[in-house]
Amino acid sequence: MTWYEIFPTISTSFIAISAILVAIGWRLIILKKRDAHEKTMIAAAIAAVLFFLMYTSRTVFVGNTNWGGPDSLETIYRIFLIFHIVLAMVAAVFGISTLTLAFKKNFAKHRKLGRWTAVIWFVTAITGVTVYVLLYLMYPGGHTKPVIDAIFG
Repeated sequence: MTWYEIFPTISTSFIAISAILVAIGWRLIILKKRDAHEKTMIAAAIAAVLFFLMYTSRTVFVGNTNWGGPDSLETIYRIFLIFHIVLAMVAAVFGISTLTLAFKKNFAKHRKLGRWTAVIWFVTAITGVTVYVLLYLMYPGGHTKPVIDAIFG
């Protein structure tokens, strides 16, 4: 297996790990284990950042993977992908905002926003893993030109 083939698996694993840690962190705060909650949520944020760094690096240096499935499903896939991308951007903003509120010790707002953030994060992770399954397991596709090559030729 080449780096090209394993890289998406590793990066997708980080977003799945992040969602699992968010779920664990949510349970910990329900149990009033604040220190464990804080550490778990920071670990979840680190896993999400690692995903983002790997994903953007791969996009810049390797390129994105084209849809490799049947033409009849391509439009549905693209709509799903756009939904996932928009949701991921919203989740990132909510996640950063929720963490900022916690670090500023504004726990009332953190608690309210955190509930929404967690749910959006779970849906984002599920749709992200679904995109991975579609592109790399069910319908392996081709690859586009790396962004860096497109810019610098």
